[in-house]
Amino acid sequence: MEAKELILILDFGGQYNQLIARRVRECNVYSEVVPYNISIEKIKEKSPKGIIFTGGPASVYGENSPKCSDEIFNLGIPILGICYGMQLMAYTLGGKVASANTREYGETDVNIDNTSPLFQGFDSSNIFLMSHTDYVQEVPSGFKKIAYTSVCPNAGMENQEKKLYGIQFHPEVNNSKNGIQVIKNFLYKVCNCSGDWVMSSFVQDSIKKLKEKIGDKKTLCALSGGVDSSVAAVLLSKAIGKNLTCIFVDHGLLRKNEGDEVEEIFTKNYNLNFVRVNAKDRFLNKLSGVTDPEKKRKIIGEEFIRVFEEEARKIGTVDFLVQGTIYPDVIESGLGKSAVIKSHHNVGGLPEHVDFKEIVEPLRSLFKDEVRKTGLELGIPEKLVYRQPFPGPGLAIRIIGEITDDKLTILKEADSIFREEIANANLHKSINQYFAVLTNLKSVGVMGDERTYDYTIALRAVETTDFMTGVWSKIPYDVLERVSSRIVNEVKHVNRVVYDITSKPPATIEWE
Repeated sequence: MEAKELILILDFGGQYNQLIARRVRECNVYSEVVPYNISIEKIKEKSPKGIIFTGGPASVYGENSPKCSDEIFNLGIPILGICYGMQLMAYTLGGKVASANTREYGETDVNIDNTSPLFQGFDSSNIFLMSHTDYVQEVPSGFKKIAYTSVCPNAGMENQEKKLYGIQFHPEVNNSKNGIQVIKNFLYKVCNCSGDWVMSSFVQDSIKKLKEKIGDKKTLCALSGGVDSSVAAVLLSKAIGKNLTCIFVDHGLLRKNEGDEVEEIFTKNYNLNFVRVNAKDRFLNKLSGVTDPEKKRKIIGEEFIRVFEEEARKIGTVDFLVQGTIYPDVIESGLGKSAVIKSHHNVGGLPEHVDFKEIVEPLRSLFKDEVRKTGLELGIPEKLVYRQPFPGPGLAIRIIGEITDDKLTILKEADSIFREEIANANLHKSINQYFAVLTNLKSVGVMGDERTYDYTIALRAVETTDFMTGVWSKIPYDVLERVSSRIVNEVKHVNRVVYDITSKPPATIEWE
């Protein structure tokens, strides 16, 4: 059954906004991120059980600082303000906000009133992540202080009668000890949620809705073999069966054996029409001599569309085109006050010459971890569900410089060894992304008493919650040693392996 409970998250431009929404859903309550200036009428229409104000970089005194309607505090809906959200609540309701003499940043010991509904189950102090310059100097009338630090006199406030709460710290991040309990307390002890958001319900409800919407009409899906498009395809196949045609464009830039694995999974396990297009030579010809990473991306995106269009024309008119759009794509494409991180589109943009009437995006409301849970609910093999995030251009942007068939072979073998050893060490679920890069660097080496002049492979492994920031993974030395030894001994034309120990920022996760 579809979730009946909703928490609205007003986006004031904070870096952790998606994370707040994910944490709420982890507590089995459905959440939506909406612009900070959402109308009161729209809020009433959505009828949320509670509202969360996110953090943000602005000051409440700033001329263009984001502010919501004062009327929101009179709706009788519980509100939790986080960081800037707390300052805005205090400022709007008559409290005082000032610039702190000492900026707090990092893990901080916070003294808390554990008689507050927000802090039930906590000791009298707890480590939370602080990140602020302004602070609430005086709480508004009707509020009382429920938290403080050595330099922040009001790190938390509440008005139990009106169910209004504010906290200066960030409970949603991993650095906050048991921070999710603060969110859970708000949801269950303040908002009185029951927790009806579960993936099994989402799957059943989605299949039912897709059956009703599509019925026996023709539907087309561009299948990359990645998690999002695979889960979308299987969800559609459960709903409409043979009325779904999946076109899998294998551009030859996938990892070792991946094309065959995708074909085997979808032809043997699901009741759908599967078309595989082997277009490796076509893509490599287009990429010949190209070294600029942005040109590579553009060529691959455009060629993918051309191949897809050619295959789609053989099928004829279709009623629906399926896209694996997920919720971060929607948010990152520009929602509310947050900066547009990147414009998202599937397979490089919508096909111009495919005749379809409507787009279907069955995963549009889900975060990545929820997509994976949906995949498991649908019975998709764990190997595919937990497949490493993989860029649309594939290995083309993990080969520095020109792409050749020989270079592809080298990288596929090296990457396969790295992934195999990470799995053997049982690290494959704790490291969020790991892969090999074929650098354009050659160096002198010695093998079997002979001089070599061969390529350097770089290994990259990152731990992250949101893929917007990340730290390099501290893989045990014995695992790295094993990977390095195997690569230089088993992969021809590689005589050196290095490990990338740069976090994001300043680096990106991918090399190109």
